[in-house]
Amino acid sequence: MKQRTLNQYLRERFGRKIYKISISGGFTCPNRDGTLDTRGCIFCSAGGSGDFAEDKTLSITEQIDLGKSRVAAKMPEGYIAYFQAFTNTYAPVERLRALYSEAIEHPCIVAVSIGTRPDCLSDEVLDLIAELNLLKPVWIELGLQTIHEKSAEYIRRGYPLAVYERAVRELRARNIETITHVILGLPGESREEMLQTVKYVGESGVQGIKLQLLHVLEGTDLAIDYRNGLFEVMSMEDYISLIKDCVNVLPDDIVIHRLTGDGPKRILIAPEWTKDKKRVLNALNKELNIN
Repeated sequence: MKQRTLNQYLRERFGRKIYKISISGGFTCPNRDGTLDTRGCIFCSAGGSGDFAEDKTLSITEQIDLGKSRVAAKMPEGYIAYFQAFTNTYAPVERLRALYSEAIEHPCIVAVSIGTRPDCLSDEVLDLIAELNLLKPVWIELGLQTIHEKSAEYIRRGYPLAVYERAVRELRARNIETITHVILGLPGESREEMLQTVKYVGESGVQGIKLQLLHVLEGTDLAIDYRNGLFEVMSMEDYISLIKDCVNVLPDDIVIHRLTGDGPKRILIAPEWTKDKKRVLNALNKELNIN
């Protein structure tokens, strides 16, 4: 694989082993609070895609310290604070400033990564992120998932592609590193349509991409459609083959932050094969010749 993985990029940038700690700022989402919808995206769990984040009732400092204790055996030498659950720019600017600053000020944190929606990046929020980015690197992770409007409507994304394009322009104008999330295997999308999304993201001006396999999780509307036989999930063989094609359409300088993803085992319905994470990663590493 000609592109860098996240681990390779982190070692190049920080010169040591870095680990991400998923934390929760206690946010909600315009797709949950009634602004756009109350049901959330069709695939999103009750945890707002932050099922591995620490307890939101704890302070940011407490969450970071707890996350450190969980991965101590892996011997990281620095940490990224990852605001993961729900929409992490969806709050008044002063609240955001307090939460982000607490993470930045933690002595073990080398960078902050903020997961959000492209339609939740006001100029005030963008300027705040640019300001904090001068203290320590602050990255924005955008949930795009697909460029195809039929799929965007089905998953209840809630914004058109032009909103994503505007967000990327504004982030890049402020020199804020940007990572885009893509879901592979959305119902009704062909292999070619998935590759079109990946190629588009690679050309959109972002610095990183996360490729995520569609997981069917308990308690989602997607689970209802799956149980009603409205779509099938991808096999491991088909997914690995697709990932190889995705890598081939991406530019050499983009950082691949993720090649698959985890669904919490306690609520994962399908694909069953993803429960064996080590097997999946080994197969991906072998196919893509990742050291």
